[in-house]
Amino acid sequence: MFVDRVQITVQAGRGGNGCLSFRRERYVPRGGPDGGDGGDGGSVVLVVDPQLSTLAPLTHRSCWRAENGRPGQGSNRHGRKGRDLLIAVPPGTVVRDAQRGFVIKDLTTPGQRLVVAQGGRGGRGNAHFKSSTNRAPRETTPGEPGQQRRLLLELKLIADVGLVGMPNAGKSTLLSRLSRARPKIADYPFTTREPNLGQVHVEGDRYFVLADIPGLIEGAHAGHGLGHDFLRHVQRTRVLVHLVEPVPQDSSDPVENYRKIRRELELFDPQLATRPELVAVTKADLPEAVPVQKRLAEQLPGRQVLLISAVTGQGLRELKWAVVELLDRLAEHHSAVQPQGER
Repeated sequence: MFVDRVQITVQAGRGGNGCLSFRRERYVPRGGPDGGDGGDGGSVVLVVDPQLSTLAPLTHRSCWRAENGRPGQGSNRHGRKGRDLLIAVPPGTVVRDAQRGFVIKDLTTPGQRLVVAQGGRGGRGNAHFKSSTNRAPRETTPGEPGQQRRLLLELKLIADVGLVGMPNAGKSTLLSRLSRARPKIADYPFTTREPNLGQVHVEGDRYFVLADIPGLIEGAHAGHGLGHDFLRHVQRTRVLVHLVEPVPQDSSDPVENYRKIRRELELFDPQLATRPELVAVTKADLPEAVPVQKRLAEQLPGRQVLLISAVTGQGLRELKWAVVELLDRLAEHHSAVQPQGER
C-alpha cells in the first residue's frame, strides 16, 4: 500500500530520578553520600532508509515512545540511559510540526538522521551536591520529562524524470515498457491512483529514475481530482516528460489538453513552469498522432516534439537519450554555478 501522508505523535523518554543514598560499611564511620545520577531518556530519531518508498509502515501506530532512563542507585551507580527509538522513513520525507505547521526538516539523503523529540535529562543524585559545607546532602532532583511532538510526515518522491499528462495518456504503459515497474494498466481513465517509480537503463551503468504521476485534470492546483496529492510529487523531479494523447476519450483537443496541464503546474508552483520539459505524443501507431505532433511543434517553436509508442517501441530510444541529454545539461549547469569552495 502506498501512503504519502501520515500524522504521528512522538514521545521521548523521561530521565531517571537521582538517588538518595549514603555509604554504609563497617569500619567506615563517615561514608558520606553516594547516590548516583539518573540516566537520560531516549530520543526519537527519524532515519532515512533508501529501501523504503512509502510511509505505510508508520500507519499501524499513532504514538511512538522512546525508552525512559533508569534511576540512579547507591554506590555512585548511575542509571542506564534510555534507548533511542529509530523510525525509518523513505527519502523525500518532509517533516512538519502538525500543531504549528512549519517545516522542521526535509529528509532527502540516505542515512540522514533527525532528532524529532529529545529525551529528558536524568536527575542528580545526592552525591552530586556534596561540598565542604554540606557533607551529608539530602537533595536530589527528579528526571526531566521527554519532549512530545505531533508530527505530519509528507512524502515527495525523488525522481530524475516525472511523467505528466491527462488521464489515460499512456504514462503507466510507458513506465512499464522502459523499466521493470508494473503499475496497473487499463483502458479507462484514472487507472493510476498512486505514483510509481521505475529505474530506466540507458546503456552500461547509466540509469535514471522515472516517476509515473497519476493523471491530472483541470483544477488540480486547487485540489480537484486529488491534485494536491499528485502535484507535490512533481516538485521533486528534475525533468518533466509531458505525454499528449492524440485521441482523448472525451473528444477534447489534445493541444488544449497540453496547455491545461501546463497551466495547472504553473498555478500549483510557478517554478514548475521553468522546469526542463520534453513533449511526446503517444500512441504513434494511430493515424491521428502525426497531425497532433505537427500542431504541437508549430505552437512550440524551437521545441522538439517526439512521437512515441509504448506498444510498438517507436521513438522510445530517442526519448531516453533526449532525457539523458537534458539531465547532463542540468548537471553541467549545476556544476558551473556552484561556488568553487563547495565542490
